[in-house]
Amino acid sequence: MKANNINQSLDFNKIRSEFPILNRKINNNPIVYLDSAASAQKPKIVMETLRSAYLETYSNVHRGLHWLSEQSTSKYENVRIKVAEFLGASSSNEIIFGSGATQLINLVANSWGRKFLKKNDEIIITVADHHANIVPWQLISQQTGSKIIAVPVDNQGNFDIEDLKKIITNKTKIISVPHVSNVLGTIFPIKEISKLAHDADAICFVDGCQGAIHLPVDVQEINCDFYTFSSHKLYGPSGVGVLWGRSSILNDMPPFIGGGDMIDNVEIESSTYAEPPHRFEAGTPPIAEVIAFGSAIDFVQEIGMCNIRNHENILLNYFSEKLMEIKELSIIGNSKLKSGVISFVFENAHPHDIATILDQKGIAIRAGHHCAQPLMKHFDITSTARVSIAVYTKKTEVDDLIKGLMIVKKLLG
Repeated sequence: MKANNINQSLDFNKIRSEFPILNRKINNNPIVYLDSAASAQKPKIVMETLRSAYLETYSNVHRGLHWLSEQSTSKYENVRIKVAEFLGASSSNEIIFGSGATQLINLVANSWGRKFLKKNDEIIITVADHHANIVPWQLISQQTGSKIIAVPVDNQGNFDIEDLKKIITNKTKIISVPHVSNVLGTIFPIKEISKLAHDADAICFVDGCQGAIHLPVDVQEINCDFYTFSSHKLYGPSGVGVLWGRSSILNDMPPFIGGGDMIDNVEIESSTYAEPPHRFEAGTPPIAEVIAFGSAIDFVQEIGMCNIRNHENILLNYFSEKLMEIKELSIIGNSKLKSGVISFVFENAHPHDIATILDQKGIAIRAGHHCAQPLMKHFDITSTARVSIAVYTKKTEVDDLIKGLMIVKKLLG
């Protein structure tokens, strides 16, 4: 178990100062960055590490005997150890790097799914899933004849585990759920979901893209079978994703992409493959980016995920209180178990118009369907405006947003 102590003396203004881009001005206004759910800004240490990896030790990994290659390989593989510790994994060999969570969900869908899914087997997802945790399962279901079933959420964005229990059958083979909804902010009971999956002789996949960035994660305690997230949402570089997989399952999975570095022996007519994780990491990886991602892990570990969670909870509550004071505004997603994001609609104002007006004041939010069209249809809307918070968000930015929304009301109300 990881430590859960809250440090009340942390200086989050000092932490914010580690992000140089937040000193910029947009349209002569100080930048107010409230789109961290899409991609987080980067602290100086991550950019310095990225620069150093290219300027001082860059070479390909795993394949060279010279000093530069050995240095790059050592730094690269050390990040695998850091990620394993960050997720509470039992071994760094359970950590697979990819281009992002989207690619890694596709890896599991194609590798595990092609081998183990058959006609009329059932894949359970939720109506709140990101498209990245819907479309890969659609593609594999079409190829295997398996079926997709979606669990609903209620009108407040709550997930009721009793709804899941009702649809699990002896044909259920995998339950794939978000840790946190990227639209609603709802935190899903992934430990309980994992148990239900295992009780049904199924496996549990967790899309942790919005979970690992806000909440402490211990995959052994959760007892899921796969957990994935992306570096760029956790203050690291883009182009890097992480998949944790239970070793007993990874060992039974065939490769998804073939090429260099994932093989044991190659003949003209057949090949044998490396053990996990390298079996699933064909080709030259984003070496410098993975090394810089290690610095992002160090950055959040030094602060402590529980401290980040506590800081963000204070902001999330303040955001909710202030937004609810605007009678023309409706928040989409009011679960008591919530993290990271607030989505809303505004009378007489399209989310794209809201975002455009706020941008003139230097306020960056997200507007659209957020790659969650089934969820939009569930709420009978086409899009929302979305604000999302991070370790560098501060209370005065909430006030800036409210002032901006008053301008929206004046112009479009």
